[in-house]
Amino acid sequence: MIEIAGRAILFDMDGTLVDSTACVEQIWSQWGRDHGIALADILAVSHGRLTRDTIAQIAPHLDAQAEATKLDLEGVFRGEGIVPLEGARRLLNTLQPQEWAVVTSAPRELAMARLSFAGLPQPAVLVGSEDVRAGKPDPDGFLKAASLLGVPPSTCTVIEDTPAGVLAARAAGMRVIAIGTTFPVQELLGAQWVRDFSGVSFRYAGAC
Repeated sequence: MIEIAGRAILFDMDGTLVDSTACVEQIWSQWGRDHGIALADILAVSHGRLTRDTIAQIAPHLDAQAEATKLDLEGVFRGEGIVPLEGARRLLNTLQPQEWAVVTSAPRELAMARLSFAGLPQPAVLVGSEDVRAGKPDPDGFLKAASLLGVPPSTCTVIEDTPAGVLAARAAGMRVIAIGTTFPVQELLGAQWVRDFSGVSFRYAGAC
């Protein structure tokens, strides 16, 4: 069991609150076939990063923003195989609106759609790709979420599934817990680790 004490939890989305692996890989696989890029090469760099940053790295000859916009729009209408992570719904239902936010590399519309497909509540604060100047491992998204919630960064705990997310949380001065959905524990930079949310609870502590 892990009790999170503080003023807010900041959740990543894909691979953290929702398991969207099958859907995401189907979309990337088709895009890769269209452009002659192997899915394995895409997945080697895509986890936890903005879609446009992934495309800029693996296909610098393409218009990364235009390609990312098309991919993300497709995802809004693709809900097959998207399910909540074990214990996620229970944990979110224990939190007040001002005690949690979602910080994701997906655009806002896509994030809200995936949360809905998974049957999870919509957050009062969601920071998406269009809200940040730079994606993870830059801390901008987490710092913006803390500001919108009106809480100091040091009172927030981040839950992430990628090394980029762990680095972003640490750079923001926040506690981070890694969730073991996407990377093996040895690649999560020594962060405290949980398999899912089944043993996670939250206690509001205003003076943390």
